[in-house]
Amino acid sequence: MRLLLVEDDEKIASFIIKGFKAEGFAVDHAADGENGLHLGLTEPYDAAIVDIMLPNLDGLTLIQQLRREKIKTPVIVLSARGSVDDRVKGLQTGGDDYLTKPFAFSELLARVQALIRRSSAVTEPTRLTAGEISMNLITREVVRAGKKIDLQPLEFSLLEYLLRNAGRVVSKTMIMEHVWDYYFDPQTNVVESRIYKLREKIDKGFSSKMIHTVRGVGYVLKEENN
Repeated sequence: MRLLLVEDDEKIASFIIKGFKAEGFAVDHAADGENGLHLGLTEPYDAAIVDIMLPNLDGLTLIQQLRREKIKTPVIVLSARGSVDDRVKGLQTGGDDYLTKPFAFSELLARVQALIRRSSAVTEPTRLTAGEISMNLITREVVRAGKKIDLQPLEFSLLEYLLRNAGRVVSKTMIMEHVWDYYFDPQTNVVESRIYKLREKIDKGFSSKMIHTVRGVGYVLKEENN
């Protein structure tokens, strides 16, 4: 999952980024409204977290412009102001939820997950499967052929993306956009390195491979005999 965070307070931004990365999210951060709007208009996000008080362009105007351009990314509004009028204004502007500072990260995480589920065209599944592989999105448990597989957060996110696109070839760029940060150098071999480590856990010791390389294109998760 890929998030956009628009927050000018460095401490709060660092707190949020650290928390979501630990949960396996990729987070793009903008420290002012203009950069946040640019990212929101040009990059695909599963959800956005937008502060109201921002340099150059305030958060409510940012959200209004996103909605004017038909960008449907679900948005959580962050604000130090918690009055009913402030919350109503944030929601009427186009925000989907409103959270008052200070807040617990666990609540922000739960709200983001709920927004992503609600914004899906169909009911968000709690389990993803392909061949012998099964992933429980709630307990974060991964099993292949009855064997539990322990994954690091980034490995989990990478496998989740492959499972959501099972049978479909996804490029290195597509993977980086959905699993890593916007600012990752596309020339690095981080995707290849993580795919190798994921294969060591998912395919090693089993009779068939599930993660396949399509030379010059990308990767695909499928049963070997497909």
